[in-house]
Amino acid sequence: MIHAPDLSLAALAPLLFVFVAACVGVLVEAFGPREHRHAVQLAVAMVGTLGAFVCTLLLAGTQEITAGGALAVDGAALFLQATIAGLGALALLLFAERALDPARSAFVASAAVPVGSPRDRELATSTQVQTEIYPLATFAIGGMMLFTAANDLLVMFVALEVLSLPLYLISGMSRRRRLLSQEAAVKYFLLGAFASAFFLYGLALVYGATGSVRLADIRSAAVAGGGDVLLLLGLGLLVVGLLFKASVAPFHSWTPDVYQGAPTPVTAFMAACTKVAAFGAILRLLYVAFGTSEWTWRPLIYGVAIVSMIVGAVLGLTQTDLKRMLAYSSIAHAGFLLTGVIGLSVAGGGGSGLAATMFYLLTYGLTTIGAFAVLTLVRDGDGEAGHLSQWAGLASRSPVTAAVMALFLLALAGIPLTAGFTAKFAVFRAAIESGAWPLAVVALLASAVAAFFYLRVIVLMYFSQPAADGPTVGVPGLPTTIVLALTATATLALGIVPGAVLDLADRAAIFVG
Repeated sequence: MIHAPDLSLAALAPLLFVFVAACVGVLVEAFGPREHRHAVQLAVAMVGTLGAFVCTLLLAGTQEITAGGALAVDGAALFLQATIAGLGALALLLFAERALDPARSAFVASAAVPVGSPRDRELATSTQVQTEIYPLATFAIGGMMLFTAANDLLVMFVALEVLSLPLYLISGMSRRRRLLSQEAAVKYFLLGAFASAFFLYGLALVYGATGSVRLADIRSAAVAGGGDVLLLLGLGLLVVGLLFKASVAPFHSWTPDVYQGAPTPVTAFMAACTKVAAFGAILRLLYVAFGTSEWTWRPLIYGVAIVSMIVGAVLGLTQTDLKRMLAYSSIAHAGFLLTGVIGLSVAGGGGSGLAATMFYLLTYGLTTIGAFAVLTLVRDGDGEAGHLSQWAGLASRSPVTAAVMALFLLALAGIPLTAGFTAKFAVFRAAIESGAWPLAVVALLASAVAAFFYLRVIVLMYFSQPAADGPTVGVPGLPTTIVLALTATATLALGIVPGAVLDLADRAAIFVG
């Protein structure tokens, strides 16, 4: 006889808010009048994400396993879900910026029209936009939140697909440079399929070695069986699938092309929210399923952290496109985050490394969304001005825009009195406490190298002469103004007075399973 699993609706409230909003968005898309659809879709998506954010705050302190043991609602899951919901709401505001202005909208009027066709050229000046982006993005946010709470490898795989499939679609919906956008979407889809296959094969091997897909059962089998070859192979394949989503080298090849080709609001959404979700799943898998036998995964994480930091820092120096530069910045930051993951093996539970990594994910997400929000304002005749040479002398054209961008770049570089410095200090300290001081030394050197390409942009903005035909700086609408105000304020506040949020992350650094 099959029994229905026990469900705690209160514990699942954040997920229910987001997925119900996504389903309502699908119904609005099917039955709502086109002239009112955009405003309704934005309202529904914002209610879903902000409602989920409030629910995570109300559930603070909850430690519960629900849905028949498939989902774990604990401190780490709630902190990461709140981060994803908050960052997702900011990204949705960027989606809405200038949505009815054909000269400024980031999204196509109809994604199904062949590129370069007469109908495509006609729609280039249309006031219509693809309002499907809102339910798709909301489904992706729901998948990300589910990903961080999955206590079962099958649920984790389902969440991986739920968050990935909408991203593949909206990556190809850029209004300008359509071919580049569609190429990015196809690359993302094909490489994402390989990553999903790695994860699924790893799941099968782990199940074959342990007889279970539940993380707690896998941990028990790992303790009893030691270094079983089948289990280690399965762990390796699982981690490869997750590292792909986190943009960790050498599984990063999709990142620069997709960041450059996708609409900039989508790039901001992926860069911030997907990284939080992927690292949330990595933390849960390594700590809950294999935390008592870190020798099985520590060398793997140690190696890819070094490779990711070196690849991101060195190749970032060679980039002349700002979005590609931020893509390699993301790869380097993934390596910095892995230094915090190494800190999970601290004797007594790994809370220091877990709290530091969660705080880093929050600060990185806020800073990255802010940087991409500024990027949407600097434009030339072909859309956003992405080439570095076009940012020369920006401070003389728009001092406020240059100052805000400089703040975000300094935070990404880890300069003191910004959130980036506090976050890097936390993860490096966690790595040193766990005995991985050589990794911390490599991270410090990589940070110094990476700081060069951030400072290069600041030098261009402030100490170079602007070109006569340089780009224009648009006046941000209300959505982008809200995003910039919140992200800039948070970047400064978390650098100057980070204590409250650090304490919150430390209290939330709990996994149940």
